[in-house]
Amino acid sequence: MNYEDKIQIRRARSHEAHVLTNIALRAKQSNGYDDLFMDACKDELSVKASHMKEYEYWVAELCTVCGFVCLADGPEPRVGELRALFIEPDWQRCGVGRCLWLKIRQRAESKGIEKVQVDADPASVAFYESNGFDITENVPSGSINGRFIPRMEIQIGLY
Repeated sequence: MNYEDKIQIRRARSHEAHVLTNIALRAKQSNGYDDLFMDACKDELSVKASHMKEYEYWVAELCTVCGFVCLADGPEPRVGELRALFIEPDWQRCGVGRCLWLKIRQRAESKGIEKVQVDADPASVAFYESNGFDITENVPSGSINGRFIPRMEIQIGLY
């Protein structure tokens, strides 16, 4: 079922850091990863209040927080980095991710960002491709030594 017309998108609040961390962990594990893998990813997936001051975090609400996204400045001018996009497993494939992506796309355009990059979990590639992203290279995982993940990007304005 699609709930796009009922989802509210708003800025995340610093006291919600633990809520966002829990969503990230549950969403990641829903891709079939075991506890050992999840332990290795826990620090990278944790949202801290300091992160929420440094980057733009937005949440999707439908009675409760059901997903979140984070936009940061990228490695060069006019490049943005999608640092996180996680949906509570029960809300996946209901339009939440698309609503969050559209919000970040709007924010990127308003900030003069011309390209958005994301280091994607392999299980998320289809979602990003369906929203106009292309794989540009494989990069080392931030958590797992020897693991490589796809870096994807989209040119804003060509969507």
